[in-house]
Amino acid sequence: MMNRITRWDPMRDMFGISERMGRLFEEVARRPLARDEEDSLAVWAPAVDVRETADSLVLAVELPGIDPQNVEVAVENGRLSIKGERSFEKAVEGETYHRVERAYGSFERSFTLPSTFAADQIAATSKDGVLTLTIPKREEAKPRSIKVKVESA
Repeated sequence: MMNRITRWDPMRDMFGISERMGRLFEEVARRPLARDEEDSLAVWAPAVDVRETADSLVLAVELPGIDPQNVEVAVENGRLSIKGERSFEKAVEGETYHRVERAYGSFERSFTLPSTFAADQIAATSKDGVLTLTIPKREEAKPRSIKVKVESA
């Protein structure tokens, strides 16, 4: 087995920490002040990965245990919103919950879409608890190469 030497990039680590702190503050800001542990589980937001490809913007939304039919995706005034709810499973007689750590209740995430993407052509698919939204780039926003003519003297 060969060991691989990796160059440490402090800026990459700082950006990663900054991103995680931003998500933490965003989550705390959306959460009402909880009176007890049960109340603190009332508000949640699914994690979302956003990446750009050559042709589109792709959002991957973690929604385990949520029926995709109960998720609403809408675009209005350049703003993409994802709404839904995860319902708490009722305890069966003879069962007692000792701890509940999964978040339940309604959620909403929203994102401002750059004008370079065709919001009217969003495709949504769901697989293995991940909702994938693909937003194609507008043709005029796609990179294109321009051939240079060489003229002889």
